[in-house]
Amino acid sequence: MIRQIRTLFRYRLLIQSLVGRDLKARYRGSILGFLWSFINPLMLMLTYGLVFTVVLPGFRPKTEDPYFLFLFCGILPWTWFSSALLEASGVLIGSGSLLKKVLFPAEVLPTVNVIANFVHFLFGLPILLLFLILFGKLTPAALLLPVPLLVQMVLTLGLALFVSALTVHFRDVQNLLGHILHLWFFSTPIIYSTEGLGENMAKALRFNPMTHLMKAYHDLLFNGEAVLHRGLAATAVVAVLALAVGAFLFERLRDTLAEEV
Repeated sequence: MIRQIRTLFRYRLLIQSLVGRDLKARYRGSILGFLWSFINPLMLMLTYGLVFTVVLPGFRPKTEDPYFLFLFCGILPWTWFSSALLEASGVLIGSGSLLKKVLFPAEVLPTVNVIANFVHFLFGLPILLLFLILFGKLTPAALLLPVPLLVQMVLTLGLALFVSALTVHFRDVQNLLGHILHLWFFSTPIIYSTEGLGENMAKALRFNPMTHLMKAYHDLLFNGEAVLHRGLAATAVVAVLALAVGAFLFERLRDTLAEEV
C-alpha cells in the first residue's frame, strides 16, 4: 500500500492532467457543459423526491423533513461513490494502449476516475449548501465535512483499485458490479433513515460501512450536529483495509494487466 501511495504522489502532476482531460472530455460537445454537474444531482433528487413523497408517500419521521433535502445529503456522495467504481471497473480494459507502455503507472487510471468524480461531487456541493441555507439547516457542524469525505475517498480508492484490476481478468465483474451497487444503494440509509427501521434491521445495517458515512453526512449537514460517531471510526478502519487489499491485489496482478487487456 505504501508503494502505491508513493507512486501516486510521484505521478501527481500526471493525475492532475488526466483528471482535467477527463472533466473536459465528459461534456465535450454538450451545450450545457459543466452545468450538468449541477443538473444531474438535482434531477436525481427531484426524481426520488417525487417518487417517495407523491407516488409512495408512506410514513417518514418528522426528522426527515424537508425530505428532498434529506435525500440530497445522501444521494450526492453516493453518486460520487458508485460512479467512481463503475468507471474504474472498465478503465484498464479501455486503456490497453497506455498499459502497454513500459513506464506507465497503471494505478493512476482508477485513481483518476475517483478524483474526477470527487470533483463532480464538489461541483454539486454548493447547490446542496445553498438549499441548506435557504431552509435554515446549515450550521458550523458542516466544517467537519472533510472528515467523512476523507474516509470515503480512501474507501472508494481502495475498492476502485480492487475492481479495476479484477475486471481485467474476470470481465463479468463489470456487469455484476452494477447490480451489487444497486442492492448496496437500497441497503444504505440514503432514501430512509435508520430511525424508521426495526431494531434488528438497524443492527444489520451497521455492518455496512456506507451506513456510517451517510449518517455522518446527514448529521453534519441536515441535522446540524457536530458529532462524529464511533461507526465512522470503524468505517475509517475498513477504508484503510480496503485500500491495503486493493493495492495488494493490484500489485499482484500488475505484470499480467497489459497481456489481458
